Amino acid sequence: MKLLYRQMLSFFAVICTLLIIVTISFVNVTNRTLYTNTWRELQQDADSLIQDSIKYDQTTHQFKGLKTASLKSNASLLARQNVHFAIYSADHKKMFASNGYTAKLTKKEWQALKEGKTIQKKMDRPRLNISDKNKQKKSGPGPHPKMTDILRPYFYQGKLVAVVSIGTFVSTVEQSRHQIISNLLATFVIAMLVALVVSYLLARSSTQRISKMRRATHQIARGNYKVHIDTPGKDELDDLGRDFNQMADALQASQEEIRQQEEHRRRFMADAAHEMRTPLTTINGLLEGLAYDAIPEEDKKHSIQLMQNDMRRLIRLVNDTLDYEKIRTNQISMDRKVFDATAVIDNLRAQLNKKAALQNDELVVDMPKVLRVYADYDRFVQIMFNIIQNAIQFTKNDKIEIAGRRLPKGAEFAVKDNGIGMTKEQTEKIWERFYKADRSRMNTQYGESGLGLAIVHHLVDLHGGTIKVQSKLGKGTTFTLFFPDREYAPHTITPQTTDEQQTAGQVEK
Repeated sequence: MKLLYRQMLSFFAVICTLLIIVTISFVNVTNRTLYTNTWRELQQDADSLIQDSIKYDQTTHQFKGLKTASLKSNASLLARQNVHFAIYSADHKKMFASNGYTAKLTKKEWQALKEGKTIQKKMDRPRLNISDKNKQKKSGPGPHPKMTDILRPYFYQGKLVAVVSIGTFVSTVEQSRHQIISNLLATFVIAMLVALVVSYLLARSSTQRISKMRRATHQIARGNYKVHIDTPGKDELDDLGRDFNQMADALQASQEEIRQQEEHRRRFMADAAHEMRTPLTTINGLLEGLAYDAIPEEDKKHSIQLMQNDMRRLIRLVNDTLDYEKIRTNQISMDRKVFDATAVIDNLRAQLNKKAALQNDELVVDMPKVLRVYADYDRFVQIMFNIIQNAIQFTKNDKIEIAGRRLPKGAEFAVKDNGIGMTKEQTEKIWERFYKADRSRMNTQYGESGLGLAIVHHLVDLHGGTIKVQSKLGKGTTFTLFFPDREYAPHTITPQTTDEQQTAGQVEK
């Protein structure tokens, strides 16, 4: 069964249940009200009977009886209204009865009457002298008429002088009740039809919104992630619509990221193939020369050295690539601690002095005697080594300045060179894999893979730090790095063991 009909039936069942409960309650209240009104009218009739027919002595103020003529007149009038009565004396004797009406009073009822209580009751077989035709007409079908009756006592000077038993046929009350119920049933049928229409409209209003979501879902399935659902309200379906829109946005972002990743993968494969082609071509050519004795004996040693250099270059390229992927996917461990960065910079200067001398460069260090930094020691060395050797690579016959200082929330380092510099477009791309600002410098010992700065950028991010670059073409470049203190740094990253990580370890070994 469709949701539309299920919801419609649910709404209809709720409305019907409510209407049935209201109808039953109304019928019960109406029934009680009809009998209560009937008893009140009978009580008023009984009071009128006594007031019109009572006789008492003016001088002695004693009760003298009832006026028969007045009682007969009232009996004739009340009979037209299907009301009959009987009057009893205090000693239980019948004083008057209209149409031979006789009620049976029990001892318990007489006791209650003497205490001044008015009794309301129903009688199945009252004695009544009327014709069978009139009886059938007035009391409805059945051999015995049913009547509702009240017993009302009357006192004079504190003494019980008369008891009036007055009643009417139950059918008279039920005729009014049946008329009310008939009208109520007609109203109930109309209400059911209206409820059916209202249930359909309510169910359709909900299912239409669900249908919109279903159509939007089909659009998502076809790859259209730009579809959105209007959510003007604040109910659960609108909340679901907002969640759907967030999902569509997330899918759109994921699709864009997948597209970019695929583009990066293709570019990575092209760049890696390009980077590996030169050393592999060199190695292959030298091997063929050695195989066919095309290389003179005195040049064979130099050829083997060239092949060894190119093999080391290939190994560094593979290791840098795997390092980059591990860092990018947070698969490295960070053992951060506080140590003296000044000592690290002094060691790096000693290591790189020979390379700087080959470029006729001078390394100048401007650091405080002790500069505390919170970082992973090995990764910090890797970062600063890459930045300094990058400055040496693009600087000739000049000096490279390395500075450090304390800031309120961490330590800042700057590496400034006066080399070839970069344009604005080149500066924006230096963090990309395999990008080289100077494509001619591809055979140097350091930085030939184009991955060094990409690795540096990711390592600084993992420390929760920042790295900025300022450069002008022909004027030089300045790298500024910031490492936050322990209380401002992110949590240590726990590495996740993957096949790629294991492979990287094997290559490094």
